[in-house]
Amino acid sequence: MKMPLPDSAPTATHELFRGLGHFRSLLLAVGVVVLLSAHGHAAPRQALPGHQPKALRGLTATGRPAATKRLQVSIGLPLRNTEELEKVLAGLYSSPANDSYHRWLTPEQFAERFGPTEADYQAVMAFARANGLTVAGTHPNRMLVDIEAPVGAIEKAFHVTLRSYQHPKEQRMFFAPDTEPSVEMATPLLHISGLDNLVIPRPLSHQRTAASPAAEGSPQAGSGPGGTYVGSNFRNAYVPGVSLTGTGQSVALVQFGGYYASDITQYETSYGLPNVPLNYVLLNGITSISYNAVSEAALDIEMAISMAPGLSQVITYLGSSTNTILNRIATDNVAKQISASWTYDYDNNTLQIWKQLAAQGQAFFNASGDSDAYPGTPDTPTDVPYITIVGGTTLSMNGAATSWSAETVWNWGNGIGSGGGISTTYGMPVWQQGISMSANHGSTTMRNLPDVAMCADNVRVIYN
Repeated sequence: MKMPLPDSAPTATHELFRGLGHFRSLLLAVGVVVLLSAHGHAAPRQALPGHQPKALRGLTATGRPAATKRLQVSIGLPLRNTEELEKVLAGLYSSPANDSYHRWLTPEQFAERFGPTEADYQAVMAFARANGLTVAGTHPNRMLVDIEAPVGAIEKAFHVTLRSYQHPKEQRMFFAPDTEPSVEMATPLLHISGLDNLVIPRPLSHQRTAASPAAEGSPQAGSGPGGTYVGSNFRNAYVPGVSLTGTGQSVALVQFGGYYASDITQYETSYGLPNVPLNYVLLNGITSISYNAVSEAALDIEMAISMAPGLSQVITYLGSSTNTILNRIATDNVAKQISASWTYDYDNNTLQIWKQLAAQGQAFFNASGDSDAYPGTPDTPTDVPYITIVGGTTLSMNGAATSWSAETVWNWGNGIGSGGGISTTYGMPVWQQGISMSANHGSTTMRNLPDVAMCADNVRVIYN
């Protein structure tokens, strides 16, 4: 599905000069390749650190992925003018008194000021094709080139050998490069996403069963079956008396599995909600919906509609690559609210995308986790400072879910509950500075999480 952008169409003159510039960039990229071939001069070897997971330490390889196995990877290019970008971001989020406060950039403005050049982008695609890699997708901000190729071709192009290891925590094998990749090209690269699968996306939700541990707090007074929370209960608890319902707004959901539209319709009908349009954007070559995480997708959609019943649409971006999904959301720039209830891997390419979302005023909310407090390094990406991290609570309400009564952290025990803790990577962001951490035992120097929290316990979902 192609999402329309809100900006007006460029003039014919603008299109002409953009076309001429694109043609000159193509000539430049092709000319470089021809010159190198004619004179036999190899491009300098460029090392790319940061691709070997720390979890490899102490592990012994037990084999290799088949050389014919096809992988999807993304070649990332670094942004330009990064110091200027940091100043822009600081101004956008500083104070209403600042002239640049909330003066969001468009995707076109971001690409023009901070995106890699067209010549560099063409050079990366030329490198990929020259090394037997199929260009499976391109992006208007020129930050990623999506590649699909057999393991053997990827190993040769990036001078690595992919090896298989027993996962240190999960009952599965994973692959990773045995050394840091490198490439023979002068164009600077940032990161090659997809060279390992140590972290695979996992939905952050648990189904309450008769055998589930008892919550420390006792949720009460939801209007759904068995006292569960549904529909307008959430607005009664958190935005009582507020007339805004999200009219004219779109919500984007990051998903790695689909949903059944009939479930959403049944939920809306059952709990007095309007029928909000649902749309898919399918990525990474996906042509049919997979139903491997139906409960998570249905939960996310039903909660979004419950809190904002006036939405113009809920867009599910469904793919297999986190970066491809996030970058499409950024370049579409249709949804100003984005939600992800998954844990998934991220890298330097992802961080750049989150900066673009921030520059465009697209608020990104990610669940803080579902395995209780973090004793050490938090799950990815729950401590990233460019996104809002959302924890979970056990809520109690008055009457028939008419108003908020009390709230405590969601904790079922036995390692099931709201994620939270202190980052071991990122310093304290500006919005957490000046807040006393003595009561909650937070850090005074490192990023604390979550940022906000709301009901995550005793929530009714219709799915499957």
